[in-house]
Amino acid sequence: MKKILMLAALLCVGFGAMAQEAPEFTVVKENPITSIKNQNQAGTCWCYSSLAFIESELLRMGKGEYDFSEMFLVHNTYLDRADKAVRTHGDVSFAQGGSFYDVIYGMEAFGLVPEAEMRPGVMYGMELSNHNELSAVSDAVVAAIAKGRHRSLQIGPDGEPLWKKSIEAIHDIYLGKRPEKFTYNGKEYTPKSFYESLGLNADDYVSLTSYTHHPFYESFVLEIPDNWRWAKSYNIPIDELMEVFDNAIMEGYTIAWGSDVSEKGFTRQGTAVLPDESNGADLQGSDMAKWLKLSEAEKKNTPKPATAEKWCTQDERQRAYDNWETTDDHGMQIYGIAKDQNGTEYYMVKNSWGEAGTYKGIWYASKAFVRYKTMNIIVHKNAIPKDIRKKLGL
Repeated sequence: MKKILMLAALLCVGFGAMAQEAPEFTVVKENPITSIKNQNQAGTCWCYSSLAFIESELLRMGKGEYDFSEMFLVHNTYLDRADKAVRTHGDVSFAQGGSFYDVIYGMEAFGLVPEAEMRPGVMYGMELSNHNELSAVSDAVVAAIAKGRHRSLQIGPDGEPLWKKSIEAIHDIYLGKRPEKFTYNGKEYTPKSFYESLGLNADDYVSLTSYTHHPFYESFVLEIPDNWRWAKSYNIPIDELMEVFDNAIMEGYTIAWGSDVSEKGFTRQGTAVLPDESNGADLQGSDMAKWLKLSEAEKKNTPKPATAEKWCTQDERQRAYDNWETTDDHGMQIYGIAKDQNGTEYYMVKNSWGEAGTYKGIWYASKAFVRYKTMNIIVHKNAIPKDIRKKLGL
């Protein structure tokens, strides 16, 4: 998930009169989550949101509370992405972003480690990530190899390309070396044996989306830059996708949610709504940096929840995707449903920007916003209603 330039106006709007009072939320259903994290200056929302989802899965399964290391999976994922970029001569981009599948695939392929074994920022004396310099160095190395005019790559005595050792060393320097073994609660594990001890099954988790340029009830590779592993998503009508959201939450499951947050309606205060005006500034960069660039006037002039919202159509969703108005911006975790004082329903969202906003790291996204701006989600297959699951052959 990465930030790209916000384009044009929203297609799906239709607010009634804007409510003047501040939103007051009443919880309808809330599922357990772990503590709020802060990705800081790193494009790693895909990892934070996916691991938040996995940590909630373990709470749901009665396995207890875990705090997994994002940097362990980030390190492994960046090495794989560098390899793909070189193999495709740069046609696959090398960037900080990623997809939910990078974690679903990664936990099975590489394993998991506790946060204490590989914390962000420790290699440069910080408590939070700052990947600006890492990216400047690693991007240059990958680009030099992937887009260079090399007739062949130089190979070391062990048969491995030297550039791979170089890019691994860079990530060791900035992220830390990946532990081969560690002790957790008095028992020694490898990353893979630790993952296997948790009772998770990567095959239980599926990606869902809703677009008309592919047939419904089939899977396809969602065409977004950070889906560089070319993972497939099941395609279902938007009404059924919204059924999945509600069924999952009410049945005790959480959701990894990929969304466009470059809309004016996604406010720094902690709400996401569809305002009736959408002429925003061109905003780029990291997620929190975007909000910090707003003027004081813009910070105050943010949309409030509305008394009425219009459901967008399937065609309007598609048009926004095709026109790059809905973009692959940010990964978060949806874990509950709440209502405001007007009866409007919202999904409760765990973000990864630290305890930012009015609700200390929690966002409330209206169902209308989620319907329009969802790119894809990851859910446990049993969280999908039985009739939809049957259509998908799950």
